[in-house]
Amino acid sequence: MRIAIVGPGAMGCLFGGLLRLAGHDVAVLARRAEHAEQISREGLVVLRDRTEQRALVRSDTDPARLGPAELAIVLVKASDTDGAARALPALLGADGPALTLQNGLGNVERLADVLGPERVLGGVTAHGATLLGPGRVCHAGSGPTALAEMLGGRSERAVAVAALLDEAGIPTRAADEVGPLVWGKLVANVGINPLGALLRCPNGELVRRPDADRLLAGLAQEAALVARAAGVRLPFDTPAEHVRSIARATAANRNSMLQDVEGGRRTEIDAINGAVADLGERLHVAVPLNRAMALLIRALEARACGPATAGARTEFDTASRAR
Repeated sequence: MRIAIVGPGAMGCLFGGLLRLAGHDVAVLARRAEHAEQISREGLVVLRDRTEQRALVRSDTDPARLGPAELAIVLVKASDTDGAARALPALLGADGPALTLQNGLGNVERLADVLGPERVLGGVTAHGATLLGPGRVCHAGSGPTALAEMLGGRSERAVAVAALLDEAGIPTRAADEVGPLVWGKLVANVGINPLGALLRCPNGELVRRPDADRLLAGLAQEAALVARAAGVRLPFDTPAEHVRSIARATAANRNSMLQDVEGGRRTEIDAINGAVADLGERLHVAVPLNRAMALLIRALEARACGPATAGARTEFDTASRAR
């Protein structure tokens, strides 16, 4: 199958590499020309269990030169979703669907604004990955992946995409609804991601520190209350135990927000705690902890990246508009 990976970050390189190693024709849409050139020249390198595997793929910054793909998997940061969405019509064939496995709220809807909801699948993945350099990724931990049609229902297409990923060594199931998948992961992300970034520690340490553990549980409980107020049925009964179980299962992982803070990059705070805080206020649900986390991480970003990074246009925007 001809598959386009949108975004050569840690998860994009991991999924692109595994799909190419499984025999699929993989193309990677990059933001930077130097990254695209290096990936085209050297391929994607996946480090797992002290073994390197190299997958030769095509890469470019122009979606028109990479298409038409039969499936696009969007794995950019949430702040880059709008630019990535605008690249999809040139990247995909006429009926090709896009699958987002990004963190946070709003990504499915933003893809649908461009492609229409009938061409969008959404989901989540629990894999851990660390980017070592352009096109080089360390597979830091395995976990389940799940996806569903934006319009709902376990379609033949969703089942087929899940099977395709499963056969590439990415255990995946097709689900009935996107909402419970996205919110189920979000309830864990609102606690683990900002606390790990602020305390500069791996996930497992959060449950071993009593004060951090209390915050972890409180953040998850707030997000669960917002989900319920929004009419979303969560796939678990106890939010605090859910986030603790995820932190324990990924104990050695340094989460993506921590990696962004350490690398001086923008984080996905606006699509995680910021989105929960904003929606909670609209639905009249008290969310003081999530609002505080959003403010604290934004303060870290401003110190590391400068305030001018907020709302900055991405190179995906430049590539898609230049056409």
